[in-house]
Amino acid sequence: MNQQLKNRQILLKTRPVGLPTDQDFEFKEIPVAEAQDGQVVVRTLYLSVDPYMRGRMSDAKSYIPPFNLNEAIAGGIVGEVVESKSDLLKAGDKIIGMLGWQLYNTVDAKTVRKIDDSIAPVSAYLSVLGLTGLTAYFGLLDIGQPKEGETVVVSGAAGSVGMFVGQIAKIKGTRVVGIAGTDEKCDYLKNELGFDAAINYKTTKNLDEALKAACPNGVDVYFDNVGGSITDSVMNLLNDYARIPLCGSISAYNSTDGDMGPRIFTKLIKTRSLIKGFVLSDYASRQEEGLQELGKWLSDGKLKYEETIVDGFDNVIDAFLQLFQGTNLGKMLVKVSDADK
Repeated sequence: MNQQLKNRQILLKTRPVGLPTDQDFEFKEIPVAEAQDGQVVVRTLYLSVDPYMRGRMSDAKSYIPPFNLNEAIAGGIVGEVVESKSDLLKAGDKIIGMLGWQLYNTVDAKTVRKIDDSIAPVSAYLSVLGLTGLTAYFGLLDIGQPKEGETVVVSGAAGSVGMFVGQIAKIKGTRVVGIAGTDEKCDYLKNELGFDAAINYKTTKNLDEALKAACPNGVDVYFDNVGGSITDSVMNLLNDYARIPLCGSISAYNSTDGDMGPRIFTKLIKTRSLIKGFVLSDYASRQEEGLQELGKWLSDGKLKYEETIVDGFDNVIDAFLQLFQGTNLGKMLVKVSDADK
């Protein structure tokens, strides 16, 4: 069977300097590996592209090992089992896992998780019921600890994590201010997701004044996905005992000059604020808790999600690079193939 399947993968060819280009990647045709006992062959349906992958393309020390050169890049993938030699899964089952950027992956069945496509479309398991939803859930609730009546500010608020942070913060009874990069995104945050205010940082002449007007009672929780000058401005409005979950710093991911800015430690001392970086793997043992809560809010209509879907395996690199242009609303996905009916 596998000899009839055509497989392709995307390799990291060189380590990017600054913004990656097409030349840093390579498409390669390979055979589909035969499934051995306990293994399954998975056909990719949707593939996730995420900003954190840029860090793994460098060889600097980080919380996760870098991608190896001349090997397939790996990320979140929803797929369909097309062949099984495992009692855990059967052909036709839908799964999610950290798999190679390939049309087909042959893996141990224990390394992937079966998903229920009757609860939500399979793509949702790469967003609201997956990495980005869980990142928002644990970062906001465990570190941010929002309390009713407080003010929560979210940078990258129309992105795949930020939109869930804002909605969960509203569920908890807070005032939510989102920062995004287009008027359309700001309108979406306010009119569709219920944010109390939204600021377009690209067109606002004075971000400090705009934030002050949107946060008349200061900032109690700042969920940071962006870093840079946006974060510098938010720091000026911290209330006593503010909490700052550090999720990402996309403004600096492609910088070749280092991330420069004001020193914030005096502000943190004066306000006795907590600032803490985190990654989702910190909460691996509590994943089921997060999925149950997110699933309940989703079924109750309290959570909405948005996807920007690029079609075709040939366009994976383009979709990845679009992340750094801010073109996506919600989760950026690549649709690779359709599930068998």
